Amino acid sequence: MNILLHSVLGAAALLAAGATSSYADDRYADRPPVMVSPDLSAPWVLQLGRAPGIVRQNRQIAQQPRPRYAQPMRPDQVRTAAVQAPAKRVVMRPQINPIYLPQEVAYDGPQKPGTIVIDTTQNFLYLVEKNGKARRYGVGTGKPGFEWSGTHKITNKRVWPDWRPPAVMIKREAAKGRYLPTYLAGGEENPLGARALYLGTTEYRIHGTNQPWTIGGAVSSGCIRMRNEDVVDLYERVNVGTTVVVI
Repeated sequence: MNILLHSVLGAAALLAAGATSSYADDRYADRPPVMVSPDLSAPWVLQLGRAPGIVRQNRQIAQQPRPRYAQPMRPDQVRTAAVQAPAKRVVMRPQINPIYLPQEVAYDGPQKPGTIVIDTTQNFLYLVEKNGKARRYGVGTGKPGFEWSGTHKITNKRVWPDWRPPAVMIKREAAKGRYLPTYLAGGEENPLGARALYLGTTEYRIHGTNQPWTIGGAVSSGCIRMRNEDVVDLYERVNVGTTVVVI
């Protein structure tokens, strides 16, 4: 019995050793080729990706990889309201009423052609013409307390006149905290504007202004203000010796 059992176990051991040796030899043997189905549209074939004979179509638009973390912008790349160039400030001035622009009007007064008539209540200056006509301009006149009337002649004419404020004006304005120069050369900053027509021996003038929006109001210390373009026009039409009637 024992002899038979040992024989069976020995045979089993020999078979197991042979199988192990066969499996070890198979490990290094050439494997048979993989047979690929001729149907390349089969789902399992498409999953091979890089299998021989399969060409993958490229995407029309290549997607760029997105950064994992957004990069912060440098201060010089950010233009906030604090660093933007400030917008230019535009100062809106009141527009002159068209009624004060130069125009030809009817005139039936007693003054003869060539006379200047200034109506300080309506703020108009008339240059009397022939045939019952007059050329009318808008003017700025004396503010309350500085009104006056009378008849004078033009005694002088100046282009871009200089300005020497009267001593009484300098004192009066200083009391208000506004200090005037004793002399100001002619130019765009000069309050007498582009032209001046001097009236008799008074300190009053018909002159231009660098504040044209004041035309039509009672705004001066007694002088008659005109727009610069208007006083230039009047300057060319009248001569020294012209009569000026202020009413």
